[in-house]
Amino acid sequence: MTRWRRAVVVLALCWASVAHASEQRLSVAGLAVTAWLPPAAGRTRLPVILFSHGFHGCAPQSRFLTEALAAHGYLVFAPDHRDATCHGGRASWFDRSEWRFVAPQSWTEASFHDRADDLRRLLAALREDSRFGPWGDWSRVGLVGHSLGGYSVLGLAGAWPGWTLPGIKAVLALSPYTQPFVLRHTLAGLTAPVMYQGGTRDLGITPTLHKSLGSYDQSPPPKYYVEFDGAGHFAWTDIGLAPRDGILAYSIAFLDHYVAGRGGGAVLTRERPGVALLRYDSELGRRD
Repeated sequence: MTRWRRAVVVLALCWASVAHASEQRLSVAGLAVTAWLPPAAGRTRLPVILFSHGFHGCAPQSRFLTEALAAHGYLVFAPDHRDATCHGGRASWFDRSEWRFVAPQSWTEASFHDRADDLRRLLAALREDSRFGPWGDWSRVGLVGHSLGGYSVLGLAGAWPGWTLPGIKAVLALSPYTQPFVLRHTLAGLTAPVMYQGGTRDLGITPTLHKSLGSYDQSPPPKYYVEFDGAGHFAWTDIGLAPRDGILAYSIAFLDHYVAGRGGGAVLTRERPGVALLRYDSELGRRD
């Protein structure tokens, strides 16, 4: 992505961040965190979702999704990682990544390890936090991430063995950067059900997800892959232009089924309008 285009994206995300004010900004374990709490919070224990933003994104970059998850009965928490640039992030969009995205062969478990540390530290602190600890069901935790956030949550789910976070019920990877894992064949180490989402216009990432011996093929079941017609890389953010109904339907159904235990299986095996490709291999059946 050119610097000019990245600047436009960051500015748009900053505008989107202030478009609504339903979420809470918190400081947890030294992290700037955005939280979305459903109306039922404080009355019953609820499943928990941790969301990881994309490179140079920010915690509320995908409010349409995080708000929907909260409305559906999840406690949702998203930290601003060190590379966050919008919503008061400390980084600059001029900052270059220490790890080159065009050279995935050079990536190791050290690559963006700070993101794994953020999520691990946040989860541990939330359990002990008097504001949230009593209301979260810490036996039902799911991870969601977009782009580099998808890389981060996959790493915690076992794609980097040294990162593995025990007890994760499911990982939802939205246009995730997976090339380092594919090259090293480490996705076989995933310890939780996974859903990958991609788009026909997401030319930089989606081909790695669905190609032969790509991310989906290398992952153990239960696994799902949904590709949305016309969706580009930013379809999973608030500035995305693709229809969001399908993204929300499959995301919520997947997390309901594997994290909350509410069902959702019928949605996971049905190809909705606007879906270019649906694959799955799980207890619900197989479709390739």
